[in-house]
Amino acid sequence: MALLSLLVVPAHASHAPPRPAAAAVAPPKPDLAGLRSHLRTATRQGAPGAMARLDDHGAVHRLAVGVADRRTKRALGADHRFRVGSVTKIFSAVVLLQLADQGKLSLDAPVNRYLPRLLPDDRITVRHLLSHRSGLYDYTNDLFADTVRGFEAVRTKVFTYRQLLDRSLRHARTTAPGGAYSYSNTNFVVAGMLIEKLTGQAVGAAYRKRIIEPLKLRDTFYVHPATAIPGLHTRGYLTPDAPATTLVDATRQTASWAQSAGALISSTRDLDIFLSAVLRGRLTSSRALAQMRRWVPAGTKQAYGLGLRRRDLSCGVSVYGHSGAVQGYYTYAFTSKDGQRSLSALANTSNNARVHNTMLRTLESAFCGKGAGARRGAVLPHERAEDIAATTARDAVTTARDSAAVRD
Repeated sequence: MALLSLLVVPAHASHAPPRPAAAAVAPPKPDLAGLRSHLRTATRQGAPGAMARLDDHGAVHRLAVGVADRRTKRALGADHRFRVGSVTKIFSAVVLLQLADQGKLSLDAPVNRYLPRLLPDDRITVRHLLSHRSGLYDYTNDLFADTVRGFEAVRTKVFTYRQLLDRSLRHARTTAPGGAYSYSNTNFVVAGMLIEKLTGQAVGAAYRKRIIEPLKLRDTFYVHPATAIPGLHTRGYLTPDAPATTLVDATRQTASWAQSAGALISSTRDLDIFLSAVLRGRLTSSRALAQMRRWVPAGTKQAYGLGLRRRDLSCGVSVYGHSGAVQGYYTYAFTSKDGQRSLSALANTSNNARVHNTMLRTLESAFCGKGAGARRGAVLPHERAEDIAATTARDAVTTARDSAAVRD
């Protein structure tokens, strides 16, 4: 969770020409042995289990190692369901882009046009929310400054959207509207409020009608405020901040602190199908997809569009999707520019920087092939997950050696 520059640019910056994407490069053949090796490394670093599903032009590869349940030793399977965290943000963005296609929403209109007097600044637009440039403080920084105690305090709690937004509005904004990218779950809480106002439906119903049913996603659910994951699933284990302490089973929770920012449940199969459909323009108009891919800088070799992240890999290939962190689960869901090669991966733990960085390297093996990261002496960046408590340095097992540059 690198601290981000608070460079302020004019509020009309959303109309500036988009930052060009990296040149399209055809992905090399995937390295399945390397992919499996990363999953095994994640289990050695503290994840009870790790899995991945790679769909390469219709050829599907499923890999899983470790256990789904530490008590029973039940093996993890690539078909298990799990909490996807901030991958939910793409679902929320897609619904709002569909509403823009229908003429019910303008991306460059003030949020207060649709939700009068909700926000303290009329300059904050829908586009600013979806690109994390509103300046709204991320309320999770307060909720989860202490990882386990913070989680236990909200495990069964049910929040309203307004309560979450109010937690953010107690703080000064991080930048002027239209300023530099600054990741905040608050943006997608407001997105959920917009969805419910403009559709007249609960956000879960909007996901189901507009995305889940059209794509025939069989493992994707929005169960908030229920606490259980339906059907066959992996348990999720939260790593405490103190080293060498027992993992906390975080499977049962309302995820009410996240809602439209991160409360969906899914599977690697469904995420591959969903991401491919997004990039192939099956869920929005081509114009809306182009808006989704208007990039702003968002960290080393990364850019952010509207609910969509672009990662530029060591071999020159760019992939599109999102990572997700919710207590007990790290998710990685990305696809190629044409949507023909998709990878979804999971480690059933969270708050573990070493596991997070190892799982990021599954993208290198899936899209850059053998020798990924080593070619041309490339050094892969070390990252902190920013989906929860984006400005709080709190990954449990980070050490000085983990912060050094790591070669794949």
